[in-house]
Amino acid sequence: MSIAIVTLLIVGALLVLMLLGTPLGVATLLVSVATSLIYFGVPGLFLISSNVFHVLENYSLVAVPLFVFMAGILERSGIAEDLFDAMATLGGNFPGSLGIQTCVVAVFLAAMSGIMGGEIVMLGMIALPQMFRLGYDRKMSIGIICAAGALATLIPPSIVMIIYGVTANVSISDLFVAGIGPGLLLAGIYMIYIYTRCRINPAMAPAVVHDAADTAPRGRAMRKLIAPFFVIGSVMGTIYSGIASVTEAAAIGACAAAVVAAMRKRLSYRMVRDVFRQTVLTVGSVIWLVLGAVSLVGIYNIIGGSRFLQGILTGLDWHPILIIMLMMAIVFLLGTFMEWIAIVFITVPIFAPVVASFGYDPVWFGVLFAMNIQIYYLSPPFGPACFFLKSVAPPDVTLQEIFASVWPFVLMQIGGLLLVLFIPQIATTLPELLLK
Repeated sequence: MSIAIVTLLIVGALLVLMLLGTPLGVATLLVSVATSLIYFGVPGLFLISSNVFHVLENYSLVAVPLFVFMAGILERSGIAEDLFDAMATLGGNFPGSLGIQTCVVAVFLAAMSGIMGGEIVMLGMIALPQMFRLGYDRKMSIGIICAAGALATLIPPSIVMIIYGVTANVSISDLFVAGIGPGLLLAGIYMIYIYTRCRINPAMAPAVVHDAADTAPRGRAMRKLIAPFFVIGSVMGTIYSGIASVTEAAAIGACAAAVVAAMRKRLSYRMVRDVFRQTVLTVGSVIWLVLGAVSLVGIYNIIGGSRFLQGILTGLDWHPILIIMLMMAIVFLLGTFMEWIAIVFITVPIFAPVVASFGYDPVWFGVLFAMNIQIYYLSPPFGPACFFLKSVAPPDVTLQEIFASVWPFVLMQIGGLLLVLFIPQIATTLPELLLK
């Protein structure tokens, strides 16, 4: 049987299992086991286990549970509320000021946690009710929360960057630095959009009525920024100064988050227990997805699948940029029905060698990939960001309204991706300056 037919059968089997409601990690694992048994018999199971063991023993993956734990501590420490209060005091009152301040807070939160879901939940609980109370346009407010919360896919320490770096065998530190420029670019695009729309139509963002938190002295507001800068510095400062690796910096960041929580008198046995429980649940679901995706990709590579797909891509008589755009389109399409972790482990082993054969920087491609995952986070029908926000939004906010609200920001994300695609220096300049 030709590899082309086998590829179609594998894709078809995955689609059928997912339509039957089988979890993606289990579906990919079942298909990989069936394929290995058909091709190699019982010894094929050893091939699957060896592939999985090789990935799971990667030291860099230890950073994932540590960053998840750190994000859980920060979420319960009240640091997001302090950030929002500080921005309200320092940010002033101009068209769309509250929306712009929310984007700034989102950048800080992204630089502390790297977890998209937790950031959207925090912003949805703190900023969305404020914007609704002050009469901000509902759709713009909802779109701001989803888009700003998804910045954690790019701004380090990004879990997406860690998983991509492990899969593509690319320096995670380089990826972290490369993601800063595009992340700030997107945040700036959002802010310009908010300011422009509110300037044209002031009714979309009525003047802010300052409460006690807004009238606090600037010195008090500045003190509220000490804890966020301490956490960010403990992670990113130790990485870029060469003191610690990404994994060691994740452990330092987790300790720094615990120190902040203790200083705010929020650290307790019950809190730590709940954070550990949530970390285990989150990382456990990640591991199942990794097990399934890695086992499927491993057995598919052994039977010649990756060479077949790479041959198709390199054999196209297209400009390399067009082929990379095709890869981005494939990732976007997969994002409509598949978890991002599975997308990374299934596509990156095929795409990364092709990109390298074209002579392009794999770090730059990693940034493009992360930006595409960010688009996936907002895009219906899957759109995890929309579901995260729905879980904490007021009852009158429907999922349909959230989906309708994110489209302008999805278009801005696509525009940002195209800018980085055609102007690679947006992503590559900072790593060249800091790490070379």
